[in-house]
Amino acid sequence: MSSRVYSLSGTREPRRLLSFGSLLSAKPSGRTSPLFGLNPYRGRILRSSVLWIFAALAATRPASVSAQDVPALLSAAPTPLIVIGFLGGHVHAGNLLHREARLARDLDHRYPNAVRAMTFANHDEAGALHFLLNQLDTDHDGRLSDIEKTDARIVLFGHSWGASEAVNFAQELDRRGIPVLLTIQVDSVRKPGEDDGSIPANVREAINFYQTEGLLHGRRSIQAIDPKRTKILGNFESTYEMKPVSCAGFPWFARTFMKQHIEIENDAAVWDQIDALIVARSCVANPAGMGRACGALSATLNPQTNRLH
Repeated sequence: MSSRVYSLSGTREPRRLLSFGSLLSAKPSGRTSPLFGLNPYRGRILRSSVLWIFAALAATRPASVSAQDVPALLSAAPTPLIVIGFLGGHVHAGNLLHREARLARDLDHRYPNAVRAMTFANHDEAGALHFLLNQLDTDHDGRLSDIEKTDARIVLFGHSWGASEAVNFAQELDRRGIPVLLTIQVDSVRKPGEDDGSIPANVREAINFYQTEGLLHGRRSIQAIDPKRTKILGNFESTYEMKPVSCAGFPWFARTFMKQHIEIENDAAVWDQIDALIVARSCVANPAGMGRACGALSATLNPQTNRLH
C-alpha cells in the first residue's frame, strides 16, 4: 500500500507519519513536549504509586497524613485514558467484524489498568456521553468539577459516519469545557447536519486517514478551527489499486459498491498506526499502568517503520 499526504494548502508532499521512538525515549528537558503537549516530568510523577505518596508525605509532614487525606491522595492517581470509537453506517456497537470494535476490545484487554475503551453506533451520542461522564466523575457526585475536566484524557476515533461522529462528539465536549487529546478519522463521511472537517479548539491533536478510489470515499483533509490550540498531524491517503485488502465476512453489496471504503477499514497498516497513536498517549498519561508497553513501543517504532507503505 502506498501513502501520500496533503498539506492544508493542498500541496502533495511525502511525509513520515510520526516518530514515537525518539519522543518516548527522550530525556525530560523540563519543557512541554511538542507532540503530546505535556511536561515530560509529569511522566515521572505519574509513575509514583499512592503508597509512595503516603511515604513521602509522612517523611516531610507526618502530622498532615490522616484518614481525611486519603480521598485527595487517591484522586491524584493517574486518570485512565478514555478511548471512544464510533462505527460507520448502521453497524451496531460491539460488532467484532469491524476493526473499530476489535481495537477497543484489544486495548481494554491489554491495558486494564490504564485504558477504558468502548465503541458505540454513530447515532448513539447519548450513550457515549453517558459512558464518558461516568468515567470522568471520579468523586461520583453527579457533576464534573473543573479538576475532573482538566484531568480528562480522551481519544476519539471512528470510520465513515463514525469518523464524522467522532468530530461531532468532540464539538459537544468543547461546549462542555472538556478537553480531548486526539481525534482519529478513517475515511470520514460527513453525516447530515455535522461538520467533520473542522476540528474544535478543545482537541489537542487530530489525524485523518482516507482513500479516494471508490464510489464512497472519505474526506481528503481536516483543519483546525484554532491552529494555535490544535495540531493537525496529517491527512494520509491510502491506495488499494495494486494491493487489495481482504474484506471477508462483509456483505456482498459492501464488497461490490464500497470495496475501497471497507478496505481501509480492514487495513492492518492503518489500524496498527492508530493503535500506536493511542498507546503512545496512554504511555504519557499513565506510564505505570501501561507496564512494559511503553518501552516496547519506544524500541520498535522508528522513522523507517513509522509510516504507511
